[in-house]
Amino acid sequence: MTNMFTGPAAQGGEASPGGPSDSPFVRACRREPVPHTPVWFMRQAGRSLPEYREIRAGIPMLESCRRPDLVCEITMQPVRRHGVDAAILFSDIVVPVAAAGIDLDIVPGTGPVIAEPVRTAADVERLRPITIADVSFVDEAIRLLVAELGDTPLIGFAGAPFTLASYLVEGGPSRTHARTKALMYGAPEVWHALCARLAEITTEFLRVQVRAGVSAVQLFDSWAGALSEADYRRYVLPHSTAVLTGLADTGVPRIHFGVGTAELLGAMGEAGADVVGVDWRTPLDAATVRIGPDKAVQGNLDPCLLFAPWPVIEAEVRRILIEGQAAPGHVFNLGHGVLPETDPEVLTRVVDLVHRVTTRG
Repeated sequence: MTNMFTGPAAQGGEASPGGPSDSPFVRACRREPVPHTPVWFMRQAGRSLPEYREIRAGIPMLESCRRPDLVCEITMQPVRRHGVDAAILFSDIVVPVAAAGIDLDIVPGTGPVIAEPVRTAADVERLRPITIADVSFVDEAIRLLVAELGDTPLIGFAGAPFTLASYLVEGGPSRTHARTKALMYGAPEVWHALCARLAEITTEFLRVQVRAGVSAVQLFDSWAGALSEADYRRYVLPHSTAVLTGLADTGVPRIHFGVGTAELLGAMGEAGADVVGVDWRTPLDAATVRIGPDKAVQGNLDPCLLFAPWPVIEAEVRRILIEGQAAPGHVFNLGHGVLPETDPEVLTRVVDLVHRVTTRG
């Protein structure tokens, strides 16, 4: 077909063989020419896939994350089914927090629930540093995956200090983050001590993943959109920056993502990532202006659009691809995770569409 795409994905030539580090996904993260716009989906390895529900039946979430064979199989499922340009490690953001000594459970239908919330300086001391021995199952799973994935890159990930702190302070998911903000405002020394400890744990958790062979990492700050820019800069940015800059020497691309972050994109662009993920609320061309011209972007189809008729989906995908040309690199993704009710066949069609529209020639 005639290529309508004139942005970064249409420049240069075909990527020469070179394994995951020369894949379209990694090249786009590094703002290099790519043969087509790469695509993967947050929560692609999960509840929308019948094969995932079958293999996870009767196995608690944390146990699933601690079984390397199961992690490997679940991570591979969307790669086989959809032909995405990257795999993302099947895990959960609270895995390193549990490894650091916090008693928690991931309750179906609720999410992480903390037995004893962290709200005082003494509580912060319960969080101990982690080593590879604490998360050896992650190291093993990644090594299995790298061998099986071949040239397909694997993305490692972790939760950002603010989002992890919010779970710990609230004791579980929250719509208002009232206790979190009360601690931020009322006991800033405790707040910063907590986030600094979480930044250390998160950095080591991601370093374990890089040493095991992931090709990129993503830092999820899912709840950062609950903050004003001023509060983000004062209470959050220093700790996210500590994680992202603390990984600079690894050489792998770093992606930073949050939800509801339109007003925070400029600040998030300063945190040290190579790629900033953008949710569906902000067009990618507008986001690029806020983030700055030296960052790639990732996103940003509304996950709910996947329930629309195909012509609507196709039009939205094409719009996002055009808007993504404003950035020096674009990784196509959703603006948040795949919803459980999503038809997997639609995801496969989106991957094929992105590839067809953006492939040179």
